[in-house]
Amino acid sequence: QVQLVESGGGLVQAGGSLRLSCAASGRTFGSYTMGWFRQIPGKEREFVGSINWSGARTLYADSVKGRFTISRDSAKNTVYLQMNSLKPEDTAVYYCAGGSRRSYESARQPDDFASWGQGTQVTVSS
Repeated sequence: QVQLVESGGGLVQAGGSLRLSCAASGRTFGSYTMGWFRQIPGKEREFVGSINWSGARTLYADSVKGRFTISRDSAKNTVYLQMNSLKPEDTAVYYCAGGSRRSYESARQPDDFASWGQGTQVTVSS
Protein backbone atom coordinates (compact mmCIF):
# COMPACT_ATOMS: atom_id res chain seq x y z
CA GLN A 1 0.00 0.00 0.00
CA VAL A 2 1.24 3.49 -0.89
CA GLN A 3 0.79 6.20 1.76
CA LEU A 4 0.22 9.70 0.41
CA VAL A 5 0.46 13.12 2.09
CA GLU A 6 -0.53 16.31 0.25
CA SER A 7 0.63 19.83 0.96
CA GLY A 8 0.59 23.25 -0.67
CA GLY A 9 -3.06 24.25 -0.65
CA GLY A 10 -4.26 27.67 0.38
CA LEU A 11 -6.04 30.86 -0.61
CA VAL A 12 -5.12 32.60 -3.85
CA GLN A 13 -6.65 35.31 -6.02
CA ALA A 14 -8.06 34.51 -9.44
CA GLY A 15 -5.28 34.41 -12.00
CA GLY A 16 -2.75 33.28 -9.42
CA SER A 17 -0.81 30.06 -9.05
CA LEU A 18 -0.34 27.30 -6.51
CA ARG A 19 1.72 24.13 -6.48
CA LEU A 20 0.49 21.08 -4.64
CA SER A 21 2.83 18.31 -3.56
CA CYS A 22 2.06 14.69 -2.83
CA ALA A 23 4.74 12.77 -0.93
CA ALA A 24 4.49 9.01 -1.22
CA SER A 25 5.91 6.30 0.99
CA GLY A 26 5.53 2.58 1.18
CA ARG A 27 5.56 0.24 -1.76
CA THR A 28 7.15 0.87 -5.11
CA PHE A 29 5.93 4.38 -5.84
CA GLY A 30 7.55 4.44 -9.23
CA SER A 31 5.57 1.51 -10.59
CA TYR A 32 2.13 3.07 -10.51
CA THR A 33 0.02 5.61 -12.29
CA MET A 34 -0.67 8.60 -10.04
CA GLY A 35 -3.55 11.03 -10.25
CA TRP A 36 -5.12 14.17 -8.88
CA PHE A 37 -8.81 14.62 -8.13
CA ARG A 38 -10.85 17.41 -6.60
CA GLN A 39 -14.12 17.57 -4.76
CA ILE A 40 -16.66 20.21 -3.82
CA PRO A 41 -19.07 19.49 -0.94
CA GLY A 42 -22.10 17.61 -2.20
CA LYS A 43 -20.49 16.71 -5.51
CA GLU A 44 -18.69 13.62 -6.77
CA ARG A 45 -14.92 13.50 -6.76
CA GLU A 46 -13.74 14.88 -10.10
CA PHE A 47 -10.75 13.72 -12.14
CA VAL A 48 -8.15 16.46 -12.65
CA GLY A 49 -5.29 14.59 -14.28
CA SER A 50 -2.98 11.60 -14.24
CA ILE A 51 0.66 10.79 -14.85
CA ASN A 52 2.23 7.53 -15.91
CA TRP A 53 4.83 5.58 -13.95
CA SER A 54 7.81 7.28 -15.60
CA GLY A 55 6.45 10.80 -15.60
CA ALA A 56 6.70 11.04 -19.37
CA ARG A 57 2.96 10.95 -20.07
CA THR A 58 0.14 12.99 -18.62
CA LEU A 59 -3.58 13.39 -19.18
CA TYR A 60 -5.81 16.26 -18.06
CA ALA A 61 -9.48 17.00 -17.70
CA ASP A 62 -10.70 19.52 -20.26
CA SER A 63 -11.52 21.99 -17.48
CA VAL A 64 -7.83 22.32 -16.47
CA LYS A 65 -6.00 21.55 -19.71
CA GLY A 66 -3.43 24.22 -20.52
CA ARG A 67 -3.51 25.61 -16.97
CA PHE A 68 -2.49 22.68 -14.77
CA THR A 69 0.63 20.53 -15.04
CA ILE A 70 1.36 17.25 -13.27
CA SER A 71 4.93 16.06 -12.76
CA ARG A 72 6.69 13.50 -10.63
CA ASP A 73 10.13 13.24 -9.06
CA SER A 74 10.88 9.58 -8.48
CA ALA A 75 14.02 10.36 -6.47
CA LYS A 76 11.84 12.24 -3.97
CA ASN A 77 8.81 9.93 -4.30
CA THR A 78 6.72 13.04 -4.93
CA VAL A 79 4.07 14.05 -7.43
CA TYR A 80 3.27 17.70 -8.09
CA LEU A 81 0.27 19.61 -9.40
CA GLN A 82 1.22 23.03 -10.70
CA MET A 83 -1.90 25.16 -11.05
CA ASN A 84 -1.72 28.41 -13.03
CA SER A 85 -4.36 30.92 -14.11
CA LEU A 86 -6.59 29.77 -11.29
CA LYS A 87 -10.30 30.48 -11.44
CA PRO A 88 -12.90 30.64 -8.65
CA GLU A 89 -14.42 27.43 -10.05
CA ASP A 90 -11.16 25.64 -9.24
CA THR A 91 -12.01 26.00 -5.54
CA ALA A 92 -12.17 22.49 -4.05
CA VAL A 93 -10.41 19.99 -1.85
CA TYR A 94 -7.68 18.42 -3.93
CA TYR A 95 -6.69 14.80 -3.47
CA CYS A 96 -3.65 12.91 -4.59
CA ALA A 97 -4.35 9.33 -5.70
CA GLY A 98 -1.93 6.49 -6.23
CA GLY A 99 -1.41 2.80 -6.60
CA SER A 100 -3.32 2.43 -9.85
CA ARG A 101 -2.32 -0.44 -12.10
CA ARG A 102 -4.27 1.10 -14.96
CA SER A 103 -2.56 3.15 -17.63
CA TYR A 104 -2.50 6.90 -17.18
CA GLU A 105 -5.02 7.12 -20.05
CA SER A 106 -7.62 4.85 -18.49
CA ALA A 107 -7.27 5.65 -14.77
CA ARG A 108 -9.90 8.37 -14.48
CA GLN A 109 -12.29 7.11 -11.82
CA PRO A 110 -11.72 7.14 -8.04
CA ASP A 111 -12.17 3.36 -7.95
CA ASP A 112 -9.16 2.99 -10.25
CA PHE A 113 -6.85 4.08 -7.43
CA ALA A 114 -5.91 2.15 -4.30
CA SER A 115 -4.43 4.92 -2.15
CA TRP A 116 -5.51 8.45 -1.27
CA GLY A 117 -4.07 11.40 0.54
CA GLN A 118 -5.96 13.36 3.16
CA GLY A 119 -6.80 16.22 0.81
CA THR A 120 -5.77 19.86 0.78
CA GLN A 121 -8.09 22.86 0.40
CA VAL A 122 -7.60 25.23 -2.51
CA THR A 123 -9.66 28.41 -2.46
CA VAL A 124 -9.60 30.88 -5.34
CA SER A 125 -11.13 34.28 -4.66
CA SER A 126 -12.59 36.46 -7.40
